[in-house]
Amino acid sequence: MSRPALAIRLFVSLCGIASTTASAEDPVKGPAEIARLEYEQVMALTPDLENGRKVYLTCAVCHRPEGWGAPDGAYPQIAGQLRPVIIKQLADIRARNRDNPLMYPFSVPRILGGAQNVADVAAYVAQLPMTPENGVGPGDDLALGEEVYREHCAKCHGENGEGNEAEHIPAIAGQHYLYLMRQFDAIRTGRRKNSDPKMVKQIDGFTPRHQAAVLDYTARLRPPEGKLAETGWTNPDFPSYVRDPMGVPPVPPMPAGLMDASPSPEPPAYPSVPPAR
Repeated sequence: MSRPALAIRLFVSLCGIASTTASAEDPVKGPAEIARLEYEQVMALTPDLENGRKVYLTCAVCHRPEGWGAPDGAYPQIAGQLRPVIIKQLADIRARNRDNPLMYPFSVPRILGGAQNVADVAAYVAQLPMTPENGVGPGDDLALGEEVYREHCAKCHGENGEGNEAEHIPAIAGQHYLYLMRQFDAIRTGRRKNSDPKMVKQIDGFTPRHQAAVLDYTARLRPPEGKLAETGWTNPDFPSYVRDPMGVPPVPPMPAGLMDASPSPEPPAYPSVPPAR
């Protein structure tokens, strides 16, 4: 077991939080309805950014002080995400309308707090600048990726991946490629219970090549300049934060000559774009 996973497991057992969300156990209302009611409650509140900064310390354990997550896809970049999207996903996770075993223990009211804390931390996260160096894919099929994105994704997620607040559709520009791949698989297989049924239907005909191409293209979409942090930026709200508390070693350098290897063969031919559904 990895050190981060062990730490999270220990955290859960020490806090005894597995049964602290009475709302998630409501015998009358289902998880989707519980999440909807909390979403509406939170959206009606006025957020307090200073309290949001304090609440965010719980989130920084995994998402890091900057909210940039991890390029390996273990944790998403949440900095700069649309506030209604953050609130909806938190409400869904707290009500168990979205399964997320790693995040659930940190999201429950006993740890994260009630509706006001959710409003505050969502507003705080939404105003954080995004990393200019998110994880991307191999970059060898971007023309197909753009074609698929324009045909299947732009209508909902926006021409530039900016998302839609009114429909709480997430902004996906600048998200880590491997996280996008992981969520795409979860949506297609039904493991992500709160997925939009329209998206499940839309991606049904995608081949592995379509998936990899469109998500690589998506990860390379650039958010507006005003939403990006400068290179080397660290969150001044956490000046004493130890960014490597688990002692995880840095990623080793790429072996010399690896980039000089012979190119991989051309991918097999597929229809240029999956049929619209």
